[in-house]
Amino acid sequence: MLALSGCTAGSDAGQPDSTAVVQPVAIPATAAVPTPAAKPGTHARVRGLTTFTYQGEPEQGGWIRGQVPGGTVAATFDGEKLSFDDKGEFFAGFDRDAGPIATLSATLADGRIVTSPIAVKPRDWRIERVNVARRKSGPSEAFMAIRRPELARIAAARAERHDTDGWAQNFIWPVKGRISGRFGSQRVYRGEPGAYHSGLDIATGESGTPFVAPADGVVVLAAGDKPFSLEGQLLIIDHGNGLNSAFLHASRLAVKDGDVVKRGQYIGNIGSSGRATGPHLHWSIKWHDARLDPLLFLPPM
Repeated sequence: MLALSGCTAGSDAGQPDSTAVVQPVAIPATAAVPTPAAKPGTHARVRGLTTFTYQGEPEQGGWIRGQVPGGTVAATFDGEKLSFDDKGEFFAGFDRDAGPIATLSATLADGRIVTSPIAVKPRDWRIERVNVARRKSGPSEAFMAIRRPELARIAAARAERHDTDGWAQNFIWPVKGRISGRFGSQRVYRGEPGAYHSGLDIATGESGTPFVAPADGVVVLAAGDKPFSLEGQLLIIDHGNGLNSAFLHASRLAVKDGDVVKRGQYIGNIGSSGRATGPHLHWSIKWHDARLDPLLFLPPM
């Protein structure tokens, strides 16, 4: 799906403007993203295409991987810094509630700026409307005394950045089973929306089923010895470039903080620890602050 078409503006003096709005190029999923050719002794991003190229799922809860324009020295995604490697390759995600347009922008070595808007496809989320009032009472102070340190550990883990390229891989299913909960589903209580479901729930019918890493990464949090109040035995893996996976409610974790894991490696067993009604794997993915839909990373089961 291509984004909006663009143009280059001219100045009053008849010279090209330093900012150009250029249509990004969508690459089919079966094709490789072009890598600019580089002169010997230079980074690959010094030369190459004159616009962004990408492939992936440009929709709410989706993601793209791509290539910055040749000569890019800095880039942003909706105004936030966008990281890219020496080949010019980047990853970006679209939050569940992302708006209709996201903007990629690159600053080139000669000072020019290339801006590329991408159309973000809206999703038809599963919304359940119930004719009861939403509970107004919040958590007790006794509970929050336990919860605040847990939230701080989760935030610190997700802020870690490691040199791993799991973000560039094709993800695999951590376990196969019945999908018992979908990302983005939500209840609305007499017109007042509740929190939406932040991940994908996979149930196998029994506790103890092993699950594996969906992509390479580094373990940044393994709460096996002391389960968290809501998540239970919680595992978070950094896939690099701001992308991470969290696995909740495990009965056992087979890895520890700092471990390097490979795609397909056994990392734990499904359970119902924490606040869970039965054994299942809750898998959530975040890219920086954006919550993404794990189903959009996966092949058909």
